[in-house]
Amino acid sequence: MKQVFNFNTINEYNAFNNHEALHPLVSVLDFSKANQRTGSRMNFGIYCIILKDVDCGDLKYGRNYYDYQEGTLVFISPGQVVDVENKAYYQPTGHGLAFHPDLLHGMPLAKSIHEYSFFSYQTNESLHLSKRERQLVLDCFLKIEFELQQSIDKHSKKLIASNIELFLNYCDRFYDRQFFTRDKTNKGILEKFEELLNSYFTSEKPQTIGLPSVAYCADELHLSANYFGDLIKKETGKSPQEYIQNKILDIAKNKIFDNDKTVNEISYELGFKYPQHFSRFFKQHVGMAPKEYRISNELIL
Repeated sequence: MKQVFNFNTINEYNAFNNHEALHPLVSVLDFSKANQRTGSRMNFGIYCIILKDVDCGDLKYGRNYYDYQEGTLVFISPGQVVDVENKAYYQPTGHGLAFHPDLLHGMPLAKSIHEYSFFSYQTNESLHLSKRERQLVLDCFLKIEFELQQSIDKHSKKLIASNIELFLNYCDRFYDRQFFTRDKTNKGILEKFEELLNSYFTSEKPQTIGLPSVAYCADELHLSANYFGDLIKKETGKSPQEYIQNKILDIAKNKIFDNDKTVNEISYELGFKYPQHFSRFFKQHVGMAPKEYRISNELIL
């Protein structure tokens, strides 16, 4: 039976990886110091960023596997459960940074940590590093480790938190680069998103499910909502919600030209719960009510 480990403190994670505790709220880890181990399930109550060097078992989050190759970064946040699927014993390698949420209290990073959306990315959305980026990550880890080796004083927390924030900002840049270098893959996802919306509105789903949500579309494309949102924003300049709204408007405008359909019928076909919600939505984005839009276009034609 697979072992289960709960990491709610830095000390627990340090002990699991055979590391000395230099600070109760943060640790920089060299996984080669850990003892050999086999597959396990890990419940995290801390933030953890893992830099993989060589093969050390498949990481699984939920039902999917991490896109986890040599030279990748995986971001884990409190509340996540990670499975390591490896029946044979193996020697962990690589490096990591772990910190407790309490470290951020009173720091600017406490207010901005949620903006680093890659902590909520799905399993196939790891950050793939170039050699130079990998070295920069290790340099950031070294700076944090250097501060951990100093005597704790009134500057310690601020310097440690600032260096973690600097590291996360670099990761933000690296993900922007990855979105760009994986342009073909991203364009494929955008095409699938468009196809998904087209098939959605030609089916009976709007009447049975309602309007398509960002979460629904992301799930259908096997992406996390955050990764999906960042990708679509970078590809189109619009958020997925804006993209969906534009699709609804395009379809609505075409349906309004069909004089055999009432506004109530169009509202129902699109998935709006109440006709007045559709009318309000249409007027907000077009500047006139659906009936006014129909009449104005009839006059033009």
